[in-house]
Amino acid sequence: MTPPIPPLRIRVRLFAMQREAAGMRELRLEVPLGSTVDDAWAAVVDTVPALAPGRSSLRFAVNGEYVDDDLALADGDELACIPPVSGGSDAADTDADPRRRILRIDAEPLPRDLGSRLAGELATDEDGGVVTFTGRTRVTPGTPAPGQEAEAARHAGRVVEELDYEAFEPMAIRVLDQIADEIEERFGVRRVAIVHRTGVVPLGDASIVVVAVAPHRDAAFAAARYAIDETKARAPIWKAERFEDGVVWIGDAARRSATDPG
Repeated sequence: MTPPIPPLRIRVRLFAMQREAAGMRELRLEVPLGSTVDDAWAAVVDTVPALAPGRSSLRFAVNGEYVDDDLALADGDELACIPPVSGGSDAADTDADPRRRILRIDAEPLPRDLGSRLAGELATDEDGGVVTFTGRTRVTPGTPAPGQEAEAARHAGRVVEELDYEAFEPMAIRVLDQIADEIEERFGVRRVAIVHRTGVVPLGDASIVVVAVAPHRDAAFAAARYAIDETKARAPIWKAERFEDGVVWIGDAARRSATDPG
C-alpha cells in the first residue's frame, strides 16, 4: 500500500480585530500538501467561523513577507493574517554621503524631544534640510476599518480617550527598511528615522516620529511625507481608538508594496 501523504503543519498568526474576534493570537493547523494561502484561510474560517466576514480587506504574509493568495505553502510556514493597518535597524557606510537609518518599534512613551534627538544622530555638516513629523493622539475619531462601522456609529459624537497600537514587529521592521530603500531610490535621501509606538498612547502623546535629513529641503520634505504615508499604508501596525465604553479599530486594507493599489 502507498503510505498516506503527511499534511503540512502551519502556524497562523492573528492580530488586532481578528485576534479579538477569535479570542486567540494564533492557531496551529494541518492542511493538505499543495495547499495555498487561500486554502489555509478557508481552514482558519472552518476553525473560527467568526473571522469569515473580514476576508475582503485581509492581506497575508508568509514568514514575514507579503504574498499573493495563491502562493503554495510549505511545511512549517508561518502565515500572518494582516487586517486593515493604521493608516529598527541601523545601517551606515563611510563614503561622502553616508547612509544612516533608525527604524524602531518602541513600547515605551516617545520623548517629546525625540525628533531633535534623531535629527542630531542623522544629520551631517552637508545637510541643509531637516524635516520632522510627529503624529499625536487626537480627540476626533478616524475612519473605521472595514467591519467596524457599526461599532464606530455607536460611538458617534464621543471623544477618543486614547489610542492603542499593536504591531507584528519583525515584519514591521522589514517593511520600514523597504520604505527607507525606496526613499533613497526615489529622492536620494540616505538618512531617515521612523520610530513607532506600540501600546496605549494617551491624548497629546506621540505615536510616530519621522525624520528625514538631506542637503536640500525639497528632498527632505518629500522623503518625510513618503515615509509617513507608506508606513501607515503598509506596515503591519494596527490602531484602536478607545472610548469610555468601547473600542474601534481604524484603517484600510494593507498595501503590499509601493505599487500595489491595495
